Amino acid sequence: MSRPVALPLILPDWPAPPSVRACVTTKLGGVSAPPFGPFNPATHVGDDPQAVADNRALLRAHLPAEPLWLDQVHGVEVLDADRQRCGTGDASVAHRPNRVCAVMTADCLPVLFCNRQGSVVAAAHAGWRGLVAGVLTRTVERMGCAPADLMAWLGPAIGPDAFEVGPEVRTAFVERLRGAARAFRAGTGDRLYADIYALARLELAAAGVQAVYGGGLCTVSQRELFHSFRRDGRCGRMASLIWIADRATPFAAEPSYQG
Repeated sequence: MSRPVALPLILPDWPAPPSVRACVTTKLGGVSAPPFGPFNPATHVGDDPQAVADNRALLRAHLPAEPLWLDQVHGVEVLDADRQRCGTGDASVAHRPNRVCAVMTADCLPVLFCNRQGSVVAAAHAGWRGLVAGVLTRTVERMGCAPADLMAWLGPAIGPDAFEVGPEVRTAFVERLRGAARAFRAGTGDRLYADIYALARLELAAAGVQAVYGGGLCTVSQRELFHSFRRDGRCGRMASLIWIADRATPFAAEPSYQG
């Protein structure tokens, strides 16, 4: 059996059980042309469809099955990856082995979840609109277990020194989430800098999830690794993926980075 082509991947640095596998793609390793490449798995950004198909094939070689690719809309709908193969939503949950949950981002926050028993996993796409609407809380609810048994990993997103927003964003969070004011600091004029990682941690804590990891990778400043819509405009996307593995099947990928 041939070894899959090496694809640079980030493996989360968190104490997930052995049955849980997770990874995040970078902008490296694929076949897309600028401004989408080299690696872009997204069909909706204007990239050449054949390049996207080739990129997905490179990624698929490291996975047990085709991921559930979502039509993301910055909402709170959570799909069932055990039963659905496509659909509109911003998160998915799986209880069965080899059902791959996936979200795509290029500044928005990807959040991966699992429980300590390794029997349920989830992936959520949390831009600020979805975050303030409660997509992480909805995902926790749909996982169907005690929040205290869950852990979450915050993937690469726009960092607190780059995420400049208007006052309406601060107002929306402060009205909904206790302590949210601490996640904002003054910018230019009436603009503010928002810490999306801190906001996600507050949301997760309110939902009962205390074990939270990651949150140290900035898509805007780490230009060599990540696509960033805020920085570049037209660009590709990163995929964040998680699944419950068949214990007899080793993870094909070697970690290129850890976060």
